[in-house]
Amino acid sequence: MAAKSDMLFGDQTTRASLLSQKSRSDFGFNDSGIISDDRRSKFRCFRFFSDGIVSTWKALYDVAASLYEMGRSDRRKVYFAVKMGVALALCSFVIYLKEPLRDASKYAVWAILTVVVVFEYSIGATLVKGFNRAIGTLSAGGLALGIARLSVLAGRFEEEIIIVSIFLAGLCASYLKLYPAMKSYEYAFRVFLLTFCIVLVSGNNSRDFFSTAYYRFLLICIGACICLGVNIFILPIWSGEDLHKLVVKNFKSVANSLEGCVNGYLQCVEYERIPSKILTYQASDDPLYSGYRSVVQSTSQEDSLLDFAVWEPPHGPYRTFHHPWANYVKLSGAVRHCAFMVMAMHGCILSEIQAAPEKRQAFRHELQRVGNEGAKVLRLFAEKVEKMEKLSLGNILKDVQRAAEDLQMKIDKNSFLLVNSESWAAMKEKADAEEAQEHYHESKDDETKVFQTLSQIWDHSNNNNHHQNPHNGNDSHLWISTESNLLRNREQWPSVSFIGGNMINEIESKVYESASSLSLATFASLLIEFVARLQNVVNAFEELSTKAGFKEPVTETQKKKMDRAGCWTRLSSCFSSRA
Repeated sequence: MAAKSDMLFGDQTTRASLLSQKSRSDFGFNDSGIISDDRRSKFRCFRFFSDGIVSTWKALYDVAASLYEMGRSDRRKVYFAVKMGVALALCSFVIYLKEPLRDASKYAVWAILTVVVVFEYSIGATLVKGFNRAIGTLSAGGLALGIARLSVLAGRFEEEIIIVSIFLAGLCASYLKLYPAMKSYEYAFRVFLLTFCIVLVSGNNSRDFFSTAYYRFLLICIGACICLGVNIFILPIWSGEDLHKLVVKNFKSVANSLEGCVNGYLQCVEYERIPSKILTYQASDDPLYSGYRSVVQSTSQEDSLLDFAVWEPPHGPYRTFHHPWANYVKLSGAVRHCAFMVMAMHGCILSEIQAAPEKRQAFRHELQRVGNEGAKVLRLFAEKVEKMEKLSLGNILKDVQRAAEDLQMKIDKNSFLLVNSESWAAMKEKADAEEAQEHYHESKDDETKVFQTLSQIWDHSNNNNHHQNPHNGNDSHLWISTESNLLRNREQWPSVSFIGGNMINEIESKVYESASSLSLATFASLLIEFVARLQNVVNAFEELSTKAGFKEPVTETQKKKMDRAGCWTRLSSCFSSRA
């Protein structure tokens, strides 16, 4: 009994403890699930903030790394930033000199704005901006002073005259700047409107139109002079020099793309999947594509550099006041005209229909030679433009033109590889047979006429027997059959092909054979056309070298003399070449 009572008491105690725990959990006391959920939410919040901090740090690090790489690759950008800071510091220093400009302190913002707006990357761009700002300020200031004087004389109609004049000025200036010839003066029109409105409105409030216009013009001149002085005398950056280097780069880019296209075509390079950026003509990492694309896309950059370069004074090797910068753009246009052929050749590589490797190897030597010689000529032009040297005596295109002629002769000699041999042979047999039959009927008609006029001399039966045995026709058929047998023995494109596991018929195979052969002919003709367009490059370069005064090329004997000469001789020759 005691044991049973202990067991019952133990069961009741266990049951009571379980009930008490259940009641606590129902009322929210001692809920381990809620505690674990709180811990998870806190951990998630901490994880979210930590991931955000890490991603922000990585983004800042990537930006800093890219900025450092940009400055390391082109230090002129760092120089430009430093010069901008120096110009602003000098402008602020001049403004804080209150003694000479005591009354102009309230207009000091215009000097700072002039530095911020006019200071550009290159000297030419700074000169253009400064010139436009000067024109806009002077014209607007003079016109505003005249209208202000007229409005004062008008008495109680002063404000109406100012409002109407501001409307007319905004209308005329906004319409004129849309005229194509005024495109380069767009900034001048903006400055004109800004100055005109400020002088009239501010002068009307202070009743001192002249001082407003005077101090605005004075502080703008101070800011412009600081911009020009800092930009010219502290590590100058010239637009003409950038244009010169861009033309040299275009020559080298087209040469590299030409060699890459020819080598890739002969090596039967195929794209497993053509990048979508190439199909949509966007920037891509493909060296062949990026090479000629940079040349084709450089038109706008060349035009902007040309607009700035014509404003720059003589400097460095560009010693003339009217240096022929437009001829650099013209020469680059001739190179771009050749780059279009390279683009088309790259299109042959990207094409879905390709010539057989065996047919490409038949013209390998000639194609390779034309590509190498063409790239060699382009690199020679790049070297001449970079050194500003004239071409040597003789025809610079002699080797590449001879290589193109050899390629053309090889195509003429092996033209059967570029057409469907069976169809060509059948058509030739038919044409020769028709021609032989036509000659036979013509000769028969002529002899019939002779027979009718000389019937007493010739025997009719003998003439008929003689003309019924045409030996020329048999010889022609014999030659045609021999030629057709030779053509039929040529190696043909496989008449059976599999696409997706299904065998296509013989007609489609022959069509594909003809199309693939034509792709090889297209590539070869584009390469020959590229050589023909090089003559335009020669003409443009000769015109540039004449107008720019390029120096004469240095011969091998002169190089040897310069190597053996002393220091004073080299210096004198250097100065004499620059004179």
